[in-house]
Amino acid sequence: MADRAHRLGTGFQIVPAIDLKGGKCVRLRQGMADDATVYSTDPVAMARHWVDQGADILHVVDLDGAFEGRPVHGDLIGRIVKAAGVPVEVGGGLRTDEQIADMLRMGVARVVVGTRMLEDPSSFARLVSRHGDRLVAGIDARNGMVQVRGWKETTSMTAGRLAERAADAGISRIIYTDTARDGMLDGVNLDAVRSICDGVRCRIVASGGVKSVADIESLIALKCANLEGVIVGKALYDGAVTLKQLLEAAGERKPSR
Repeated sequence: MADRAHRLGTGFQIVPAIDLKGGKCVRLRQGMADDATVYSTDPVAMARHWVDQGADILHVVDLDGAFEGRPVHGDLIGRIVKAAGVPVEVGGGLRTDEQIADMLRMGVARVVVGTRMLEDPSSFARLVSRHGDRLVAGIDARNGMVQVRGWKETTSMTAGRLAERAADAGISRIIYTDTARDGMLDGVNLDAVRSICDGVRCRIVASGGVKSVADIESLIALKCANLEGVIVGKALYDGAVTLKQLLEAAGERKPSR
């Protein structure tokens, strides 16, 4: 695990997503809670599967937590962290200092904060100061406008402005999700990714819409020095592309174990 953790932040990362709802591994279409496809009743086994296929880091979202405004799958996330053997980043419903601290204490490598960043920027800046690289800004946007509370509310804040706010607070990494493309296999919104990357100096991880190797090639072709990687979900679960193919496109070419 130490070896893999050391490699984080180098090259272009392909990050498999594990979304949790009702204790199962699911994918939603555009974040809609009533449009879920169950891919596994054993998220821990799914985590081990992606690691066996070459994943160096996993992105876990507590969907029920995002909708309810509090962590719901804490115990399950703890089991995933123990079983994975690679860094795990977690988001979804983390609204208080104690909830964030609990996640970090159980061994989560990074926590993703979104709603609180928008609604309480001063306390967000304090969290950045306290947790440093272990805190990630999650910016979810539809048509360029930020969405919060599990994507149920669309705000008047632009993704670019919120990214600037996060950068001003000292954040080192932003996960930018195009919610209109998430789970749709429509391809990545390259213009939006480029705009976010150009607007701030911190590292950016894209999310939403990956459907093929071509998306990885297009993201790399943007030549954005601060574009760190991409989170992939539905394309992997539906078998549209394999993790090995994506890793090869990213230049990692690691064999399955």
